Amino acid sequence: MRLNQVTVTMPDLDAGWNFYCALGLKPVVDARPRYARFVCPDGDSTFSLHQGEGGGGGTTVYFECEKLDELVGSLSEAGLCFVSGPEDKSWLWREAELFDPGGNRIILYFAGSNRTDPPWRVDKVDRPT
Repeated sequence: MRLNQVTVTMPDLDAGWNFYCALGLKPVVDARPRYARFVCPDGDSTFSLHQGEGGGGGTTVYFECEKLDELVGSLSEAGLCFVSGPEDKSWLWREAELFDPGGNRIILYFAGSNRTDPPWRVDKVDRPT
């Protein structure tokens, strides 16, 4: 199984379009004002926006970035406002946080091998028998 896409809801797809293009996602479908879809710049995962009033609702989306600090610097210079970061977290990821125009929480991060292989990974932990 492979993840194809994540879809978030937001009221203004034009604002979402501008935001995700600024993050570096590449548009593949433009059916605004109801729908827009992007491909991530690395790999083949896609991300889409659906028009609706229920944006934000506890959604958090993580995008991994090899050169996190450089990207956050250039995005800040381009006018995107970060809530925090980049900063090292106790779970061994380096993260920066911002919100898209629909109120969805976006985390840009770098985890390296800790993304899928942290020291506390289930199959590494000695479990009582």
